[in-house]
Amino acid sequence: MGSRYREDNSRKRPKKKRKKTFGDVISAILMVIALCVFLFSAYTLYGFYKEYKKSADEYDNLESSYAVDDGEEPAQPDILTDLDGLEEDEALQHVTGQEVRMETVVENGEEVSLPVMKNPIDFASLTEVNEDIVGWLRIRALDISYPVVQGEDNDYYLHRTFEKTDNFAGCLFMNCDNRDDYTDQNTIIYGHNMKDGSMFGKLKQFNEAETFKKSKFFWMFTADRIYQYRIFSAAVVNKTGMTYQVMFKDEEFTPWITSMFENSVVENDDVTVTKDDRIMTLSTCTGDDATRFVVLGKLTQVYVAK
Repeated sequence: MGSRYREDNSRKRPKKKRKKTFGDVISAILMVIALCVFLFSAYTLYGFYKEYKKSADEYDNLESSYAVDDGEEPAQPDILTDLDGLEEDEALQHVTGQEVRMETVVENGEEVSLPVMKNPIDFASLTEVNEDIVGWLRIRALDISYPVVQGEDNDYYLHRTFEKTDNFAGCLFMNCDNRDDYTDQNTIIYGHNMKDGSMFGKLKQFNEAETFKKSKFFWMFTADRIYQYRIFSAAVVNKTGMTYQVMFKDEEFTPWITSMFENSVVENDDVTVTKDDRIMTLSTCTGDDATRFVVLGKLTQVYVAK
């Protein structure tokens, strides 16, 4: 009897709670910290997404609104594609099926006769949006098509879009020391290496041989002229090297061009570049603060834009 009572009584006793140890406290703190990090990361990613989308929407709208013929019909990329590689007036006439109209103009300080091409960009309307516009760049191999601006310095458009909205995607912009008529020895265009492939995020695709096979040319449209460039180099360079000079002394130019040919990841055996050529350099970051990835093109043909 006494034994049963003791057994029943023992079953009724409440279990003692385990005391929290120092390790339990640390684990709880770490869990809270991990949760905070996760929430902050999610919020940051959402912010990035919003920025990407705002930028993409703006440039998509610009493309659809201003990259048109006569303000109504969309631009004709098939015509621009067929013009890749053409330098002779006869070839241009063959592709377009129309007689090539020539016009005498002053280009780079000289009176020359240039073929006339219809301008697919509505620069009059674009200028009303942003008076800093100096061109519209198209790289068919990468499906790049963006307006280009020039600020008073090389900082203003780093994180401002064409419509001057604050956004880390920024805008394609010309070096502030360049002349906006593209007559310098080296005209430099900057753009961010965006993770979503926008701006100059696709430039690095020239590391792939198949990309270069799509087209060896890129185009710069302006209100008065259309410039065609033949790509002759794509390479990683020092961010403070000679690639970022606008003009060169004779003894500087040849060694620089030689190095750009030798370090290029694209074929260039059929291209010759001299000190009398006009070059355009497209530049973006690499993820290494000390270097940049650049694509260089030699001006091969100038058209009068109408």
